[in-house]
This record gives sequence, structure tokens and C-alpha cells, in this order.
Amino acid sequence: MGWFSIIFIILIGILLMILDFLVIPGGVVAIIGVLCMVAGVVASFVQYGPLAGFLTLLCTAVFTIGCFVLMMRSKTWKRLQLNTRIDSKMNEVNADKIKVGMTGKAISRLAPMGTGEFDGEMVEVSSPQDFIEVDTEIVITRIEGGKVYVKPK
Repeated sequence: MGWFSIIFIILIGILLMILDFLVIPGGVVAIIGVLCMVAGVVASFVQYGPLAGFLTLLCTAVFTIGCFVLMMRSKTWKRLQLNTRIDSKMNEVNADKIKVGMTGKAISRLAPMGTGEFDGEMVEVSSPQDFIEVDTEIVITRIEGGKVYVKPK
């Protein structure tokens, strides 16, 4: 086994540890990575003697620690993190326009949730008991928080 093979095995081990840290949690991949690194260092000791083995061990430790220090920096994580903002809102019911007992029409199929129209206001509604087809007359039975419950008229 030559130096190229030993370096390749050690790099595969480091890559597996990074993969476990970033992508595949659970530790199994990290254990395989550590075993690869140990196998590379042991192969260096066996093939080239104690001096080469200790140099390989030192280089492997420094390179591994350097990779993890680089990963722990905040700039590295900012490049990897998702920066999408969520601007959507929960269904806000206008208490002046939408009241219990109002009648309207199902704009979409309520199975069990869908859209209803009440005096020109489009509202997300829920029909817990029935599936309601499009253009069916509906009545608001109750309003809890931001959720409007309806039934067929």
C-alpha cells in the first residue's frame, strides 16, 4: 500500500465525518470515517515505520481539527443556511365583516378545508362534518381564533 492509498483512506475518513456532521446524522457514518482514518494511520505505521506513522498521525490530527474549526466559523454556516423569509399570515378574520350566522358560497370544494365568499370577502373556511362542493350555499357556525367553521345551508 503506497502513500497515495494511505492519504486517500484518511481523506475518505475525514469526508465521512464531515458528511455525518452536515448531512447524515446518527453517528454510524462518523464511526466509519474514524475507522478509515485509523486504518490509514495504522497502515502508515506498518508500511513505513514509527517516524512516518507519527508524522501521518500528526498531519491527520492537524488537518481534521483544521476542517472542524473551519466548519464551526459562522461565515461557513451563513453560506449553508436557508435565508428565506416567511411573509405569509394566518387567516385573519375581520370581525366587522365576518360574523357567525352569515351565509355565503363555497368558492372551492371544502374537503374539509377550502375557500368561501361572504359579502365579497374571501375567507379560508373549514367544514368538519361534510364535504361541500363548489357553489354550495354555506353558513358560518362558529369562529375560533383565526378559523371559520361552516356547514351547508
